[in-house]
Amino acid sequence: MHADNEYTAVLRFLYEKSMILHDMSQFHKVLSFYFIDSLAHIDYTASIYAYNYQSPKNIMGAEYLRWRVDGERKGDRSKFPAFINWLKKDHPEKFSKLPSLWQMIYDTDDPASYRSFRIVLDPDSKNEIPSNMLFIMIDEFFESEFLKSLYSDASLATLFDTYIGRNSSE
Repeated sequence: MHADNEYTAVLRFLYEKSMILHDMSQFHKVLSFYFIDSLAHIDYTASIYAYNYQSPKNIMGAEYLRWRVDGERKGDRSKFPAFINWLKKDHPEKFSKLPSLWQMIYDTDDPASYRSFRIVLDPDSKNEIPSNMLFIMIDEFFESEFLKSLYSDASLATLFDTYIGRNSSE
């Protein structure tokens, strides 16, 4: 565990967020899946930095994320990474408004990825993600306009359905 424990502050910041003003049951099912998935990866990454790798919290987090890997392959969820790249190419203004984590992880031109469920921005670096960057990622996912775009009849959801309709033969 870090002596200054800066990553426990990141976790506290994440856990103090609330969805009380939103009805997640009305979110687009695929976008909702990836929203929660991203929060789980942020949580796991900060937890690995804050606590011992074999702490119960990290073991439970890894088990949960392992289960979610299979969920990524179900139905239209598998098309989400390609959708993000389609946005980058065909709707750059919408791509630029996505949370930076989605831009980095799913952009095929970006080296960022999930490695053993951790967020890794640069595979050649052994450095931890700075805590201030995790704070920014969290804030982006809870930004009001972004959350509004996740509803089934909202802008991002509509674009996703348009993308699926155009690429339904894949």
